[in-house]
Amino acid sequence: MVDILIVEDNKELCTLLADFLRADGFSVSTSPDGEKALALYEKYGARLVLLDINLPTIDGFAVCRRIRQKANTPIIILTARLDKEDKLNGIIMGADDYIEKPYDVDILIAKIKGIFKRRLAIDNLTDGDITLDVANETIIKNGERLNATAKEFELLKMLMENKGQMLTREYLFDRIWGSDSESEPQTLTVHIKWLRQKIEKDPKNPTHILTVWGKGYRYEGSGGEGL
Repeated sequence: MVDILIVEDNKELCTLLADFLRADGFSVSTSPDGEKALALYEKYGARLVLLDINLPTIDGFAVCRRIRQKANTPIIILTARLDKEDKLNGIIMGADDYIEKPYDVDILIAKIKGIFKRRLAIDNLTDGDITLDVANETIIKNGERLNATAKEFELLKMLMENKGQMLTREYLFDRIWGSDSESEPQTLTVHIKWLRQKIEKDPKNPTHILTVWGKGYRYEGSGGEGL
């Protein structure tokens, strides 16, 4: 999953904004039109969407509405359309903010960071002796903080949030590494191995992260049986 999906048909503006965001440490995907944006979001997901209104194929209001029907992903509308009716329409469709062009990039990034900070201020995720400190993106086992990477945390979080459900390899790779990644699918297998070494009593006979052979992985928590 990428941090930010930019939906903007102005190529120069889109590239400039993406460069600023990447320089600030965010992973970014871009789309020049509404239809492609929805396809990217469906396949890879995003933690936040920056959305223009005047788009080819499907306008920004429709994109906003369709994303909001499925998820609570933060959406910031960036547009030169200044009519009160447009602003109200964006809010009604579920946008979190409406910013007029031209905008100050520093202020936009500050708003983005503020949204991420508020979204992270949620309860920890706990299963047996394993706790995910969501605010600090940290894995805790038996009260001890583990030395885990951001991708390991994100992968374990997704598995724990879908406890008991099989998630395919393709789904996990697309959601965790996303379209902005140059990683190979094999990296998922490596990260699963690293996670097992850190959270399992016996990594070769896991009871938390189970393999569904030929398909993907399933988190069964403290009561699972190794496969």
